[in-house]
Amino acid sequence: MQTKTYMAKTGEVEQKWLLVDATDKIVGRLASEIAMILMGKHRPTYTPHVDTGDYVVVVNAEKIAFTGKKWENKKYAWYTGYTRQRTVSAGVRLEKNPALILEEAVRRMLPKNKLARNMLSKLKVYAGTEHPHTAQQPEPTELAIKA
Repeated sequence: MQTKTYMAKTGEVEQKWLLVDATDKIVGRLASEIAMILMGKHRPTYTPHVDTGDYVVVVNAEKIAFTGKKWENKKYAWYTGYTRQRTVSAGVRLEKNPALILEEAVRRMLPKNKLARNMLSKLKVYAGTEHPHTAQQPEPTELAIKA
């Protein structure tokens, strides 16, 4: 008798809400674990072509950590539409929009396809301790080691 491989279908997997505190967490280590949860690879029912991941709410994004001298040396660059790129250091980006540092790190760790846009929409990052998702009752989860 041959056993069949289980393939999840859209809407078949119940998605949970997780709450992650980013205080003193290293950006890359935290982002890789969040990306795995968004893809659903932490479940035995993972299916590559179906969004089986959970929702992730990240608080305290302004207290995130980099190793070494990355606050001064790491540069974020983007195309402005003119004949040049705009660059900014990680320290300046932390002052202006701390949530964007973690969102971009997670986005770059997700697959590069249409499904990744749906996965990224399940990531909610907030600079402070307050978030508007208390009605979903996210369960606190400890991810990544502290700096």
